[in-house]
Formats: sequence, structure tokens, C-alpha cells
Amino acid sequence: MNSDYLERILTARVYDVAQESPLEYAPNLSLRLENKILLKREDMQSVFSFKLRGAYNKMASLSADVLAEGVIAASAGNHAQGVALAARELGAKAIIVMPVTTPQVKVDAVVARGGQVVLHGDTYDDACLYAKQLEKEKGLTFIHPFDDPDVIAGQGTIGMEILRQYQQPIHAIFVAIGGGGLISGISAYIKRLRPEIKIIGVEPVDSNAMYQSLQAGARIRLPQVGLFADGVAVREVGKETFSLCQQYVDEIILVDTDDTCAAIKDVFEDTRSILEPAGALAIAGIKAYVEREQLQEQTLVAVACGANMNFDRLRFVAERAELGERREAIFAVTIPEERGSFRKFCQCLDKHNLTEFNYRIAEAKEAHIFVGVQIKNRTDAANIVTTFENHGFKTIDLTDDELAKMHLRHMVGGRSHLAENELLYRFEFPERPGALIQFLNCMSPNWNISLFHYRNNGADYGRIAIGVQVPPQEISDWLEFVNTLGYPYWDESQNPAYQLFLG
Repeated sequence: MNSDYLERILTARVYDVAQESPLEYAPNLSLRLENKILLKREDMQSVFSFKLRGAYNKMASLSADVLAEGVIAASAGNHAQGVALAARELGAKAIIVMPVTTPQVKVDAVVARGGQVVLHGDTYDDACLYAKQLEKEKGLTFIHPFDDPDVIAGQGTIGMEILRQYQQPIHAIFVAIGGGGLISGISAYIKRLRPEIKIIGVEPVDSNAMYQSLQAGARIRLPQVGLFADGVAVREVGKETFSLCQQYVDEIILVDTDDTCAAIKDVFEDTRSILEPAGALAIAGIKAYVEREQLQEQTLVAVACGANMNFDRLRFVAERAELGERREAIFAVTIPEERGSFRKFCQCLDKHNLTEFNYRIAEAKEAHIFVGVQIKNRTDAANIVTTFENHGFKTIDLTDDELAKMHLRHMVGGRSHLAENELLYRFEFPERPGALIQFLNCMSPNWNISLFHYRNNGADYGRIAIGVQVPPQEISDWLEFVNTLGYPYWDESQNPAYQLFLG
């Protein structure tokens, strides 16, 4: 298998459409992390991601007769653009099935490269099933986004370039994982020639199909995936990619949304380029690894694998980057509702800058404050909590509380004595026309909406916080409703921030 992939990668046809992307030194990140950080800039390809390598290599291997019949693919973005571009170069017809939730900017990019777009289903899985159906009906050839030896070999040319571009010792190469095609190709090449180099995969905590599969020793299908890093939002990894990762990948690091946003900012500060969330995972992984291992003076490579970012999403990224960089902490602080309390509270902050302060009078004896504070690191945040507590101010650190960060910070002070039997839930649903109405239409008329917060962050999905008054005898009906709805949800009724500010 080793030599097979080595030969496949060495003979892969990718440079008709792909460039040998730069391997760039990241000066600011290197200085901060006290290691030499190199970025493999696959975001600089013509389709702003690595995906055209594998797509073209696969399609270039097809016979003229097969190409004449046309190809089909399912994708929410980068693979679609790669297939469309490859088809145009090879003179073939390409149909791309994309979820109806795909942002218009990505649809337009595929059309601009000559692809025929068919919108179907809410998720990649829905689109993929329909693409397989059309493949049979129309006699087309399906171009898999990751689980194909020719696609894997095309992506593996990135590993070949890294070793050619940097011939000194490398401690580790960090690679984002969705279905596993990119890391499989890179690792198959690197481990054959330089087995001492660690290959470390990076996945979001809420889209970790490869991590769970390697832990279990068999492919695991996730019931749902987080959609922020949509480029790696895959429920099940490939058979071939799983096998290769079992052989060659040293470990997988999991990162969260805030870590990813901070990594996008890090790369921007070094390159003035904006990576998409999936494209920044490898950088987030390097930071987590360096912190865990207390690593110094080593060379680490991150594959910056994509930059197809929706402009509207930048607001969310900027807001969360400070949290991911551990430069901001969020607290709920309870102080006496009496004169002088606020001054005493501010004195506790010493020289820390406030980033946010939300307060509304609600009770006669106590005031509940939602506050953001600039910090140096997590230890700094813990010290602030200790200072507050020592001065008699009850404090809850909300820095890792998704409800607080996404919704409550915009809603503080909305108490109501009318909100009896209120349940609070968070939902994610596909961002498409009619999704919210469908949600509301499914609800029992006996249930009253008592709280609602929604914010569009330019993503493929919407996030809402909703308070619903459900009579105690109908709780089982409510649970049946949320379980059959098909949207990811979280019960936040006992969340301490909710109890303080809205309950």
C-alpha cells in the first residue's frame, strides 16, 4: 500500500490546474508560540482550496469515452469548485448537487467555472444520495470528495511539495480532517520518506468522525455534525481514508469554535489573508499542541487548506476570536443593589479593561451584571474570579458557555413575572427560507413562546434561543416534539446564566 500511494502521488496529474503553493513563515505566530511555524498556503489556489488537486487527478485518469458522458459530484463548496474547474479544463460536462442551504456565493462560484448546479436537500448527505441517484439515471461518473485513491493521491502532492520546499527537520505537520482525503494523501507520502515527522490531524469537537472512529477501531457515523467549519462537516469518514489514517496518523487534536476563530485572526495578522473555518483548523491544532506539550524551538507545518469564507460570517469570527485567544473572559457577577457597589466592583478589575457591561435593575437587594473583561490568559481570568469572590461578589465564569456567548449577552435584563413554566432551549436549523416557519408550525398551540433570540452570522445554519411555556403535564409531548424535529438542540433550562439574567 505504501509504495502504491508513493507511486500514485509521484505520477499524479495536478499541475495542469494547481500551482505549487508557497510554504510561508508566519513571523508573529512563530514569535508568540516560540516555535517556527510554516503555513502551506493552499488557500492561494485558483479555487481558494486544495480540492482541485484530487478532483483533477481523478478526472484526468478517466478515459475520453467516460469523460464524454459527464461527471457528477455532491458538495457544499470547495470540492464542487474543484470538479467544475477540472471538467472545464478536460472538456467534460459536470453536474454538482449542492444542499439548498449552500450560500449563494458558493453556488455562483461553481456556475462561474462551468458547473451545472442542482440544489437538493438540507445537508451534504441528502445531496450525496441524490447525486448517486442521478449518476445511475444519467450514466455519469461520480467524483468522490475524499474516498478514492486517485483523489487521495492528488491531495498527497501537498506532502511531496512540503518535503521539497523544506529539507530541514520538521517536528510535525498539522492537517484538517473532514472525510480524510487530505491527511491520507499527505501522510502516505510523508511517512514513507520521513517517518520521524509526526502527522497530526485536527477536527472540530462537534465534527470529530475520524477521531471517534480511530478510538473505536471502526468507522463511526455521527448522528449530527457541527456546521461552523462546514468544509469538514462530515458524518462518516471514508473506508480507504480510515484505513490510511489508522496506519499513518499519529494523533488527532480537537478544537472548538473559539479556537478556530482565533486561528483565523492569527493567520490574518501574519498574511492579511482570511481563511475559512476549516482552512484554519490546522493552525488552531498547532496552538493547542504547543500549549499541551510546552514545545519550544521546533518546526511545525500547518496546511492552510481553504479560504472560501462568507463575508457576513466575519462579524461572528471577530467577536469570538478574542475568546478563543484567551484575551477576553465573560462573567456573571452578583453585587449588592446599594450605593458604592459599582465603584467597589470596578476597583476589583484593577487595570483590566472592560469589553462589555450589561445591567438592568431587576431586584431590590441584588444586581446581576453580565461583564466582559480583557485578560492575558486563563490564569488571569481565574484570578479575577478569586478577587471578586474575596470581595463578596458571587461570580460565574461564562467564557465557555455557548448560550451566554451566542444569545444571553444580547438579552440581559429581560425578566418577566409572566414567564411561568418556562423551558429554555437552543436549536440549530438550516438557514433557508421557511425553516423557522416549519419549526413554529410543528409546535402545539398550547405552548406559548415567552423568549426568542436569533442572530444570523452569515453561516449555512441559524441558531436560536427560545423560551417556551409548557404546562407540566405536557412535558413528555414537548420532549417528543424536540426529538422528532430533526434539528440539533440543547436544554438550557438549568443554565446558571439563564437563571441569573432571564429566569
